[in-house]
Amino acid sequence: MRNKILWSDETKIELFGLNVNRHVWRKHGTIPTVKHGGGSIMLCGCFLVAGTGRLVRIEGKMNGAKYREILDENLLQSAQDLRLGRRFTFQQDNDPKHTAKTTQKWLRDKSLNVLEWSSQSLDLNLMEHLWGDLKIAVQ
Repeated sequence: MRNKILWSDETKIELFGLNVNRHVWRKHGTIPTVKHGGGSIMLCGCFLVAGTGRLVRIEGKMNGAKYREILDENLLQSAQDLRLGRRFTFQQDNDPKHTAKTTQKWLRDKSLNVLEWSSQSLDLNLMEHLWGDLKIAVQ
């Protein structure tokens, strides 16, 4: 079964600066800062044991409607590209846009099997490891 779980998540990647928390000791004095923002990008992606699905840049504010649009344009195509057909379990966390009634209806209308995800649980989504690697690679 775990080979058929399509893990998904969104992340923000800083285009300038650190994408991971680092702690260092410094002597008293000034620390150089950047006076302009480098910006960031939001990405949405998915993967399973066999490979990665589509990586989507999120334009504008991410809300339920935009999330469903991304799913509509990319989820089933990613499953097809990964040769899953409709025989997979979709994983998403309990973000409000994921648990919205309209999103749940969209998933039911597509007859998708969704992995149960405990509310208030630690973020155990395997996609977090992939995002971490990507953020380190773009530093």
